[in-house]
Amino acid sequence: MGVTTKAKRSWLGLRQPTETSVERWAWAAVVANTVIILTGGLVRLTGSGLGCPTWPKCTDNSFVPHRELGFHGVIEFGNRMLTYVLIAVVVATFVAIWRWSRTSRPLRRLAALIALGVPFQGVIGGITVLTDLNPWIVSLHLLLSLLLVSASVLLVVRVRGATPFAFATRARRLVLATYGMLWVVVYLGTVVTGSGPHAGDDEAPRNMLDPQVMSHVHAVAVYVLVALTLGCCLLLRGTPAARLAGGLLVAELAQGTLGFVQYFTDLPIALVAAHLVGAAVLVAVATRLLVEVVASRSSEVTDTRASASTSSH
Repeated sequence: MGVTTKAKRSWLGLRQPTETSVERWAWAAVVANTVIILTGGLVRLTGSGLGCPTWPKCTDNSFVPHRELGFHGVIEFGNRMLTYVLIAVVVATFVAIWRWSRTSRPLRRLAALIALGVPFQGVIGGITVLTDLNPWIVSLHLLLSLLLVSASVLLVVRVRGATPFAFATRARRLVLATYGMLWVVVYLGTVVTGSGPHAGDDEAPRNMLDPQVMSHVHAVAVYVLVALTLGCCLLLRGTPAARLAGGLLVAELAQGTLGFVQYFTDLPIALVAAHLVGAAVLVAVATRLLVEVVASRSSEVTDTRASASTSSH
């Protein structure tokens, strides 16, 4: 009894994490990275991007906002404080992965990458403030957050384990192309935002591109993405990834509809914020589909090996 109890306990007398607890921490990283995207978007949408006009301090003389900064200072400072909550979540996730009995070196590296990515993202956020919300830096800030969402989803999938199903090579290639196209769409979305009215501050610069033209370019990329996803749905019929492909298509259609509505209603804050969260959902679902299909073995390779084995007998 004493030996069993001792075996279950290790570092600082704490119990070894279970698969369920590790997966929950990985999901917490996904949710926390998504929430910080929403709150960061609200900072920009409320014109609070320079609510704390410097970094790492809020002002030259204080780490916290003072009364003269008004609610803009409170909103920007609140978003900065949430970064520390996110850091706590990803560090706890890393510790859980590190102590898990079924962990591996790739898992630890992935968890470490996510844990290190959050403070690095905070530095990029600081650079956006120091450059007076340069739209190209702001775009990078969002893209890095979405990359952390993608990495966190990958961590969830790796904790659960790989799917033994073998997908055809053409299906794998199409899913990979779809995933790549999704990032093109996301990037173009940030360029559209950088040319639009929600700059984060009245004095913040814009990227000098025509927002109407860039909106149409973005829309064309969305059409291509939807077409590729439809192809994935057809190729993956009858496989374990069919529901994921269908879910991605539904998410794209919902996100596209939201994009059109916000465009024709002069970009209301609530819809733009929902569109930001929708981008995180799209990246999460697409990453899940990518890992499910592309990380599996090719059925054509499997069939070839099976044929060679049969002929040798």
